[in-house]
Amino acid sequence: MLTDTEISRQASLQPITVIAEKLGLRADELTAYGAAKAKIHLSSLRRLNDRPKGKLIIVTAVTPTPFGEGKTVTTIGLTQSLHAIGKHVAACIRQPSMGPVFGVKGGAAGGGYAQVVPMDELNLHLTGDIHAVTSAHNLAAAALDSRLHHETRLGAENFTAQTGLQPLHIDPEHILWKRVMDHNDRALRQITTGLGHNNGPVHDSGFDITAASELMAILALSRSLADLRQRMGRILLALDKAGNPITAEQLGVAGAMTAIMTEAIQPTLMQTLSGAPALVHAGPFANIAHGNSSILADEIALRCCDYVVTEAGFGSDMGFEKFSNIKVRESGDAPAAAVLVTTLKALKANSGIASETAITAPDAERLAAGYANLEWHINNVSRYGVPVVVAINRFPTDTEEELQWLKQKVMQSAAFGCELSNAFAEGPQGAIELARTVVQAANSPSDFKLLYQLDTPLEARLNRLAVDGYGAAGISLSAKAREQLQTLEALGYDKLPLCMAKTPMSISHDPLLKGAPSGFTIPVTELQPNAGAGFITVLMGSVMTMPGLGLKPAYLNIDVDADGNITGLA
Repeated sequence: MLTDTEISRQASLQPITVIAEKLGLRADELTAYGAAKAKIHLSSLRRLNDRPKGKLIIVTAVTPTPFGEGKTVTTIGLTQSLHAIGKHVAACIRQPSMGPVFGVKGGAAGGGYAQVVPMDELNLHLTGDIHAVTSAHNLAAAALDSRLHHETRLGAENFTAQTGLQPLHIDPEHILWKRVMDHNDRALRQITTGLGHNNGPVHDSGFDITAASELMAILALSRSLADLRQRMGRILLALDKAGNPITAEQLGVAGAMTAIMTEAIQPTLMQTLSGAPALVHAGPFANIAHGNSSILADEIALRCCDYVVTEAGFGSDMGFEKFSNIKVRESGDAPAAAVLVTTLKALKANSGIASETAITAPDAERLAAGYANLEWHINNVSRYGVPVVVAINRFPTDTEEELQWLKQKVMQSAAFGCELSNAFAEGPQGAIELARTVVQAANSPSDFKLLYQLDTPLEARLNRLAVDGYGAAGISLSAKAREQLQTLEALGYDKLPLCMAKTPMSISHDPLLKGAPSGFTIPVTELQPNAGAGFITVLMGSVMTMPGLGLKPAYLNIDVDADGNITGLA
């Protein structure tokens, strides 16, 4: 079989205006970025606003493993198959971060014959949204440090006399705003700024990856440019020496930050290999960030299509939980159905049983033990009142006996249905039965429910999510988290949804706890307010918001030939 890059490069792409016309957009509602992608003007929503919305389908997965479950392959494959059976459909996916592209797994455009194309353009820069988020975020960091420097250097009275501005009295011990970059770089997790002559005051800081920036979440959750601007103003940057919040509006930087992102707020239109529309917007990392595509991309697609397939990051305990309790709470667009992706390899890896047998070889013991992880995720999605269809992403090494065993087990569970998917190898024809079952599920009765209510005290909400969302016995707050909880309550930031940051490799906080663990206690280490995005980031265990590069990073495989063709992305 051809590589993903070869398949993408041999594709006959349709002009982006033709894809837009399929979606229901006009040429004057686009700004083209070459022949294969375009920004969609938000003004299109004024014309589309009276149209009824289609049905939203959310794709999630079991606990991820190093072998790859094929969630994006399934998202794109399902979209192509719905298109093939005559449904008016579009996909809404997130823009890949260059952190994992160069660090862990290479490209993130799908794979095989279920890709968004051109895959190299999607994986590298695209239309610059992530760079815009990086620049806007770091402008606020530079502005905050500059204001601290000048107020300290001049004193409050002279500062006001020279600038006409009121001093903010920034407390350098309570600066909450780090810097970001779109690469994995563990050396920047903790830094000290202000070193050297006339650069201080000195204070501790650090870098997060751009996908974990609050601005990325604001981009994903904003309903309009005006909404984006208001959210920018609410961003909490620091506390003053009296413990009061200092926002981006007070610093005077919110308008400039918004100006940097006026094009980034527009979703990017691309296409799948079969010519189905794909809207790309916002960023990844559902383990440490929001991890879902944007409300605006969904809104445009839902106004244009009968079915919209979107994807949440990592397993259902991560991206799907945030999709439900953060994104749906903001958008009001509950999913009509969910697709839960699994593989034989994933279940064996999640069994927790050590074996010298190759993960691709038949192994009834590990498969049966690993099924507990799949069943947990089926029940997890079902508790939100959404019909769930299990998609078994098929690999060439899978045996028919194990596939049929798994399908029969799923049909005895709370799942609506279960289908094999061969979209990677066969494209649109490889997921036809999955598409038909998903249509049935999306048109069946559903009763979407949130996991928790915002009027519940913050600590009780944390416990509710730990117990009902992960199967834990409860939480334990570190001294730092306890102090932060009290500060959030005092400042009025405690009635916000929760954005949990934890390992994606286990339902728990501990990557070594496989299967469907229970009875564990979740250590909550930090509580970080994101007032602009409208949630509280909850750090659990030893999770890092800036990934590091591994022993053999993906960049070792990436190069460019003499004709300028990029190789090794897949």
